[in-house]
Amino acid sequence: MPRAVREQQMLDAAVRTFGQRGFRAASMDEIAELAGVSKPLVYLYLHSKDDLFTACIRREAAALVDAVRDGVDAAAGESADRRLWSGLRAFFTHTAERPDGWAVLHSQARTQGEPFAAEVAAMREEVLAYVTALIVEAAREAHGDPSLPAREVAGLAQALVGAAESLAGWANTDPSVSAREAAATLMNFAWAGLGSLMEGRRWAARVPG
Repeated sequence: MPRAVREQQMLDAAVRTFGQRGFRAASMDEIAELAGVSKPLVYLYLHSKDDLFTACIRREAAALVDAVRDGVDAAAGESADRRLWSGLRAFFTHTAERPDGWAVLHSQARTQGEPFAAEVAAMREEVLAYVTALIVEAAREAHGDPSLPAREVAGLAQALVGAAESLAGWANTDPSVSAREAAATLMNFAWAGLGSLMEGRRWAARVPG
């Protein structure tokens, strides 16, 4: 079997094991057994448990970013909200189809310290860049120019991505929640507020006295 194919089998087994058992509890023995190879071969190809975990993070992060990018690109030429909708559906479809990969990225890598957390942070920055660009484009569509301050746009993007991450975790625990439903929930929650901002309607705290 070609090395590249064998290595992907090892990564498949590792993602499943790390995602379901956690980084600390997972053993190289069970990963090798699940992949149908010897433990020495896993070490030969991927060197150590830390290196194997890093390879899993990088593969799953790249796949997730590609899925979101493809979703947004599929709605090229449409309005900003349609592109966001398409990207969100792609995101929730991907995380539902690869729950172990999402667990590696969202639950495991972030809690194991550096350098694992840094790998996930890099992936998240790519997704944030896409969402930020969509919000700026929405402001341009509404006003003819990106009238929202850069700091506010950054905060909105952070809030939207954070909500998507939390919603994916919830959706993956309930098989009855479809990717379309999860995306619609987030659009209803977020875009109504964004739409008001684009039209210049802002919430303001009313302090008594």
